[in-house]
Amino acid sequence: MSLLHQDTPDEIDDAARGEEFKGPSHVVWATVIAAILVSIAIAIYVIAGQKPAAVSGDVIAVWAHPQHSESSGLDANGDAMAKQSFDQVLVFAEVRLHNQSKQPLYLLNILTNATLDDGIHSSYAAGQSDYDRVFLAYPAMPVPHGPGLPLNLTLDPGQSADGTFVSSFRLTKQQWDARKNLNFSFTFRYQPSLVLTPTAAVIEQ
Repeated sequence: MSLLHQDTPDEIDDAARGEEFKGPSHVVWATVIAAILVSIAIAIYVIAGQKPAAVSGDVIAVWAHPQHSESSGLDANGDAMAKQSFDQVLVFAEVRLHNQSKQPLYLLNILTNATLDDGIHSSYAAGQSDYDRVFLAYPAMPVPHGPGLPLNLTLDPGQSADGTFVSSFRLTKQQWDARKNLNFSFTFRYQPSLVLTPTAAVIEQ
């Protein structure tokens, strides 16, 4: 082409249109494929690096016992005081816990959580001695008196433990029956909480 030759406007438009109609270049495709491969590699690394939870468990059975109680009318010194009456629901849960890690696990506390219309109500499980005292105070308690689950439980690697605990809610039977959900939270030292939900119906006694 002569140095004196100049492109006409029509030739310039045709050249521009040619650039517009070119498909994605191999560089673009290579970038997309590389990004996909990197994403897959990251996903495989994350999945491979995930460890199973340190502790697992099952709720074997749950019993609920609504009860109307009245105070003795005596204070801690034995002096007379006005009697007080209240409604409560005693919730007994038999559970099995299993340490599936390679380190000992130390149980710190247990929470029973009931979801009601006004939100979540939580109650700490009573200690093993208080659990046993319930059956001494109420000999006619219509709930099996199984071995209590100690709150200072230590689970060695591979060890399982079964036991029952009790929690108390200041609720009427009507409020308890209207609950929307029920679960149990187990707190272990240096571990995420284990939350167990009953799979069987609560036994009302």
